[in-house]
Amino acid sequence: MNAQDRTLSALGLAGVPRDDPLSYPGAWPRESGLLVGDRLLPLERAVHADRVPVLAVGSNACPGQLRHKMAACGVSSPVPMVRSRVHGLDVGVSAHVSLMGYVAASPVCAPEAVRDLFVIWLDAEQLAVVDASEGTPLPHGNYRRAWLPAPDVRVAPEGGAALPGVYVYLNRHGVLHDGSGAPRSHPGQRELLAELLLNSARLRELFGVTPEEFSARARADAALCARGTRLLAEEKLVTASGLERYADSPQTGATGPGGP
Repeated sequence: MNAQDRTLSALGLAGVPRDDPLSYPGAWPRESGLLVGDRLLPLERAVHADRVPVLAVGSNACPGQLRHKMAACGVSSPVPMVRSRVHGLDVGVSAHVSLMGYVAASPVCAPEAVRDLFVIWLDAEQLAVVDASEGTPLPHGNYRRAWLPAPDVRVAPEGGAALPGVYVYLNRHGVLHDGSGAPRSHPGQRELLAELLLNSARLRELFGVTPEEFSARARADAALCARGTRLLAEEKLVTASGLERYADSPQTGATGPGGP
């Protein structure tokens, strides 16, 4: 495959969930790669000791979304994206309505789960961009960045040994449960919104009756998103992720510019 064929458009990875909320979490690559502008090039190594490993469970694993975040802040340096086998963690549903018009993903503790996810290796400038996009620097932002050490969660990059740990973004509001009190998995945006609206008359009053209406009303309406977030808790749809203890623990084991 030549360089032109490695463009995100050619690979079907150019979509941006921030522009198309119902596509969240966006298209993920089928294999590891180096995101360079609008291209995803072959990656020569799985571990980058001079960078910070961040486990992506939502749209941070979508090259189109990641490129959009970086470009909006004038950052153009390459981002290694490494497909990894993850034990002990699953992709749950954040208990908040995003200004982007979707209900995002958040990691949850799942000791028996095995998932193929992506580790993005970020330099200090890139880490600051992603932190800001998740609201991490804000005292009441939606996410906190936490260090998950091995062996509590095992993350093994393709063709490499398990990492000593990774960073993740944990939702400050908690996650949605499956009806039994256990965290539910994220089924994809359209299916999730359709289910939430079907089961809650109060959500329908705020956001309409279809996923399209939900996204259109939520986008850039901070007051409505805040009301929707409160309503998820009031309807008793929220539980803990099981990872809260890591948010306040010392972030030992991290290397690179974001480490201790």
